Amino acid sequence: MSDFTEVGNSELDAFVTACFEKSGVSKEDSRITADVLIESDRRGIASHGVARLRRYIEGLRNGVMVPNAVHEVVKETPTTLLISGNGGLGQPVSYKTMKLVIEKAAKHNVAVAAVRNSNHYGIAGYYSMMALKENLLGISMTNTSPLVVPTFGRNALLGTNPISLAAPSGREQPFVLDMATSTTPQGKLEEYNRRGKTIPEGWATDAQGLTSTDPALVLKNLKTRAGGGLLPLGGASEESGGHKGYGLAMIVEILTGVLSAGAFGPDVGRSPNAPANVCHFFAAINVAAFIPLDQFAAQLDGLIRTVRDSAKAPGQDRIYIHGEKEFTAAGRQKERVGLLNKVVEDIRDVGATLGVKAGF
Repeated sequence: MSDFTEVGNSELDAFVTACFEKSGVSKEDSRITADVLIESDRRGIASHGVARLRRYIEGLRNGVMVPNAVHEVVKETPTTLLISGNGGLGQPVSYKTMKLVIEKAAKHNVAVAAVRNSNHYGIAGYYSMMALKENLLGISMTNTSPLVVPTFGRNALLGTNPISLAAPSGREQPFVLDMATSTTPQGKLEEYNRRGKTIPEGWATDAQGLTSTDPALVLKNLKTRAGGGLLPLGGASEESGGHKGYGLAMIVEILTGVLSAGAFGPDVGRSPNAPANVCHFFAAINVAAFIPLDQFAAQLDGLIRTVRDSAKAPGQDRIYIHGEKEFTAAGRQKERVGLLNKVVEDIRDVGATLGVKAGF
């Protein structure tokens, strides 16, 4: 018997959208949020997909996320925006802000925005890829609740703080980097925990700052802020480059929380009963302001082929370009997405509590 169930994208979209609407979210914002979650599953990033539906619905129920929040433009110039999400879901304010950034970049060649008082926004790549439709370079970053221990530290003080950059190509698939600045995102620990698997050494530490392979223990310690947490990209030591991942996480904190006068570091999500004040950063750049778009696309194609077609290490037959696996997964799951049976059971249960029947 398979561990996965295939669910039609349209049925899943209708179900998830209805769950958010039943929780007091507007139809438009419900559709946006559902699309971000399902796109994550389509692209094979199950850690950030509909498996998180319960977390969002419970957040809306207990006041961590404001269902009817309307985002507010705090400050604006021709090329910049400062936005407050007013405690709402992270997906709608991020989608709408990135649209504004793209419009400004189309007129002025470059635009950036910082968002404060938001919540978890899903996969960073969703928003950077929005720029690709307009042949722009897209950048997306977000801080998160403190989950990552700084190099030589013992307590989680920084977020997993993902960074995404999407670049338009020609004949090749676009380049789409979407990465946490930690060794792994929290969602991956949750995925391992659902499957009853141990995590690799070097991903996380226990309350004493020692390496741990028990995802349940690490998740419990993170929830209670008992100590320990995820390690920065590169691991626990300078020799393995952990200080570089730690530095990248700091950059994200600066561009999101510090720049927006929002929360950063351990202040993100400090209260379990109030909006987390997660902060985001978005940017779009018009390639044609530098060189012709066709030239850029051809040169990026050339770089991609140079790397992909280069000599392989012993036992390896493929070098992947960032985003390639995700585009392949999305192509396979254009009509139907594969979800873990446990996830299907869980979201059906969420729907039942809201009076929403799953059509799958």
